[in-house]
Amino acid sequence: MTAIATTPESASGQPLREVWIIVLGHAVTHWYPATFYLLLPLIGKELGLSYSQIGLVMSCQYIAGAVSSVPGGMLVDTVGRKGFLMALSLFWVGFPYLLMGFTTNYWMLLLCVGLVGIGNNLWHPTAIPTLAQLVPARKGFVLSLHGMGGNAGDALAPLAVGALLATFSWREVVAMNVIPGLVMACLIVVFLGSLRLGGKGKAATAEHEGQSLKDYFSGLRALFRNRNLVLLSTSSALRSMTQNTLLTFVPVFLAYEMGYSPLWVGACMFALQAAGFAAAPVAGHLSDSMGRRRIVMTSMLMTAVILLAMALAGHSAVFVLFIALLGFFLYAIRPVLQAWLLESTPKNMGGTSIGILFGTQAIGSSIGPILGGVLADRYGLGATFYFLAGTIVMANIFIFFMPAATGAAKEST
Repeated sequence: MTAIATTPESASGQPLREVWIIVLGHAVTHWYPATFYLLLPLIGKELGLSYSQIGLVMSCQYIAGAVSSVPGGMLVDTVGRKGFLMALSLFWVGFPYLLMGFTTNYWMLLLCVGLVGIGNNLWHPTAIPTLAQLVPARKGFVLSLHGMGGNAGDALAPLAVGALLATFSWREVVAMNVIPGLVMACLIVVFLGSLRLGGKGKAATAEHEGQSLKDYFSGLRALFRNRNLVLLSTSSALRSMTQNTLLTFVPVFLAYEMGYSPLWVGACMFALQAAGFAAAPVAGHLSDSMGRRRIVMTSMLMTAVILLAMALAGHSAVFVLFIALLGFFLYAIRPVLQAWLLESTPKNMGGTSIGILFGTQAIGSSIGPILGGVLADRYGLGATFYFLAGTIVMANIFIFFMPAATGAAKEST
């Protein structure tokens, strides 16, 4: 197994083996949370949880992710060893779900999802800057491939788990579900275990990569004064609040309010993610040529409109159609925001920049489900969808204040 030393100057625009392995690994990191969203209504019924308690389960996961975001970015930017960090993240995400299968205690459930949040937050500060350096000229597109991997995991997991739940209990399913993570972690160690990228755009030696702690903390102070980082992270936090509250309560709404079986709930969640899978490369490519700002604002505006339509649709079959439309616009902009952030911050602080982005997203994601649960307990689940339409509009307001020329291409006049 030979060491790979790659610089932005030497990376070609052609698809690389390393890119596709990372994309596949991202699919597995999303497989587990997508599985859990489908299992959560069953766990909630077995443990007798209220909507607020169900929301708190997901909030704990994202609080843990927020707390670990900056330390995770620091680890990536100073220590490196990208392949081993990605393999560690996969194991850390998958193993706590196995532990859930043995618990009947609500507090132990919260602890397990907290561990998942820490592991999941290690993946993105490692994988996203790595991909951006491997294919620097088309980072919007290559990050959209990474996003497609996540959407593929999100889409396939509900179908697979929905089918398994027709035969097995949810506890048996989480035990079987540890296998994909273990297999993928081993593949990453074999093929990417020696992957190294110079933290400052120079080829990394086998002995060292990254940067000194003195240089890192100097860059960190400047990073927190970066206006674009603040605006993009805040907007992304509100978008993530919308997304993850939806992922928590759309399955609950379909199961509790519309009486759908786990298989049909899984099919609906597949439609949500499949639409996002299709949208990601389109949005990534267009953002490389048309500019990030235009794509992000258009997608967020359409998301708000569809959320209002979902709230008005109520229990009708049209609600399911809106789920697919929502996925197309809601998921399209994830890679665009990531590419925009990496272009707005220093290259040698890429891991920390992405860590901060995902940390603020985790804060939004932790607040959203508990607020959505409280609203649902008091006013019904429909009120939660009105609330989420408001959060995505607020996210768009922060994008409005971003400089129009930021990104791969200036906005057309």
